[in-house]
Amino acid sequence: MLGDLNAPVVLTGAQRSSDRGSFDGAINLISAVRVAAKADIACVMICMHESSNDDACQLSRGTKVRKMHTSRRDAFRTINDIPLARITVEGEIEELNPEIPRRNSKEVMVRDKYEDKVALIKTYPGIDAEIIDWYIDRGIKGIIFEGTGLGHVPTFPPEGEEHRSLFPKIQRAIEEDIIVGMTSQCLYGRVHPFVYRALRTNYQLGVLYLEDMIPETALIKLGWTLGNYDDLDEVKEVMITNLAGEISTNSRYQEFMV
Repeated sequence: MLGDLNAPVVLTGAQRSSDRGSFDGAINLISAVRVAAKADIACVMICMHESSNDDACQLSRGTKVRKMHTSRRDAFRTINDIPLARITVEGEIEELNPEIPRRNSKEVMVRDKYEDKVALIKTYPGIDAEIIDWYIDRGIKGIIFEGTGLGHVPTFPPEGEEHRSLFPKIQRAIEEDIIVGMTSQCLYGRVHPFVYRALRTNYQLGVLYLEDMIPETALIKLGWTLGNYDDLDEVKEVMITNLAGEISTNSRYQEFMV
C-alpha cells in the first residue's frame, strides 16, 4: 500500500505480557524506535526478539515473516529470505542482508484500496472439490491455494475417484474471471509449474504460480491488487511481479530455518 517508501516503517509487539518477568515488549519497542530513527532502511519491517535471550532483536521484511511458534519470544522468523538486520540491546544496528532498500527522497504514494472477496484454501487429503463452488457462488474475486510441495492440488485422482479432482472447479473459477494463485504450505522454497504433469496442467489452465511468496502474503497482495487494478491481465502481471520484497529472484541455501 505504500509505494516508493522513503523511510523505515517498523511494526513490533510482545510475546509475553508486561506482568511477567519474561516480558519482551520493552526491548522490542526500544529496538523498533532505534530502527525508525536511525536505520538507513526503507521498507516495512517486523522487529521482534532474535532469540529467547534479551541480547538482540531481529528485523524481518513484512512480506517475508511468519509467526512460527505459539509462545516463544523468538517466534517471528524470516521466511525465504535473510533477516535484514539485528539490533543489540546496546543499540548497534548490524545489517545482515545485502539487498536492503535505502532511505530516499521519493514521495510516498498511498494506494490503500482493498478487495476483501478473496480466499485462502489449504489443500489436504480428502478435500471436497465443491468448496471451490461454495466460494464462486458467493462472488469470490480471487483464490490463493496453499498446495503441497511444488504447488500440487488433487488433479488426477485414481479411477473411480474423479470427483476428487479440483481441476473442473478451478477451470470454472478461471472461466468466471476469478484469479487463482498457487503457493506452498511448505512455506520454504518456491512453487514450480513445470516439474510434474499436474503442475503443468493447472498452469496451462491459467493458475498463477507465485514463486516463493508466503501464502498469507499472497492473499493480502491479491486483495490489494484486485482493489487497485481493474484489468485482469494487469492483475495477473502485478501478482507475479515483486513489489515489496515478497518475491525473491533466487533461493539461497542459507535462507532455510534461519
